Amino acid sequence: MKQEDIKNLTSFLFEIGNLRKVIRAHQQALLSFDLSDTIASHSYRVSLIGYFLAKELKADSNKVLKMCLLHDLEETRSSDHNWVHKKYVKVFEDEIRQDQLKNLPNSQELLKLSQEYHDRKSLEAKIAKDADLLDEILLLKEYAWQGNKEAADWLKGKRQEGKTRKSTHQKMLVTKLAKAVAAEVKRQNPSHWWKDLWTPKRR
Repeated sequence: MKQEDIKNLTSFLFEIGNLRKVIRAHQQALLSFDLSDTIASHSYRVSLIGYFLAKELKADSNKVLKMCLLHDLEETRSSDHNWVHKKYVKVFEDEIRQDQLKNLPNSQELLKLSQEYHDRKSLEAKIAKDADLLDEILLLKEYAWQGNKEAADWLKGKRQEGKTRKSTHQKMLVTKLAKAVAAEVKRQNPSHWWKDLWTPKRR
């Protein structure tokens, strides 16, 4: 790798470190203040969700992982915006991604993957978006479990005559597997994972 490439890559790595400091904007509408809920923490769980969905659905898991890692990258420069903000604010996401990635090694691959994700036509792009939505559903359940009434309302969704109530996030899911996971998220206690591990004794 050339020195100029090393310089550009190092600068990019500093930039993406700032995703740990970008608080997710839905907190305003959820009436919450959670310093652990950042774009970096969100992207981490999205990436793992995407990996497992892709493996099970026989999609290209490598591609899905990369899409998940890239999906909110521009928010180091634009910050995050919730659905109220998006009604009034125009973000030039394509321009940001181009500026962020153009000087990196393999920039064309990254730009192509990022565009594929945003076009939402391939199975991999749909899986990556499902992973993004599932992380939000998981977080809403975690907040609702702690007593956040706003999160509980988001999770329940609007009542429709004769239909099971689904949140907006749940309705946007595409794959059957993601829909099944979302249904289980709504049923399961968020602390279920450690209930059988707990013991008052040390080894």
